[in-house]
Amino acid sequence: WLKGVETRIGLGLNPDVRSVASVFVSRWDKAVAEKAPLALRNKLGIAVMQKTYHAYQQFLNSERVQRVMNFGAFPQRLLWASTGTKDPDASDVLYVTNLVAPYTVNTIPENTLLAFADHGETGEPMPDNTKSADQILKQFEDISVNYLQLAEQLQKEGAEAFNKSWENLIDSISTKRKQL
Repeated sequence: WLKGVETRIGLGLNPDVRSVASVFVSRWDKAVAEKAPLALRNKLGIAVMQKTYHAYQQFLNSERVQRVMNFGAFPQRLLWASTGTKDPDASDVLYVTNLVAPYTVNTIPENTLLAFADHGETGEPMPDNTKSADQILKQFEDISVNYLQLAEQLQKEGAEAFNKSWENLIDSISTKRKQL
């Protein structure tokens, strides 16, 4: 996003390009569900998102981003994806309630949206510091969960899933074209 906006500015083009960076939330908790003790269940995803949001805020405050925003660029937003709770024992609005933050977008599944409309409450916005997230990540490290390695694994699995979906879409379009 940033390189693209800088290029547009250099070419004299409008820098107001809308963009999101998607982060999948519940996949973190699902990946460690078997290993996490009850006290840590459904906490890794939110902790990682808090760290992600903190890094995002630092990015937005960087000199490069501030420069392009002064030219009229709109900041890239974080998009929280996979925010439906997968654990039937957890709150059905767990991620929605805990991921309230400026410059973010939440792709809420319909059943989660309906649950939130029925009984959800917006809590406090995501904290500016990562103290609680750091504590949770330390507890996961103590049970041999390396969240950085897990990040690589989840990113790889996610890319493979998107590629497979893309290939299926292209195959489906090709089949439909032949039928027409």
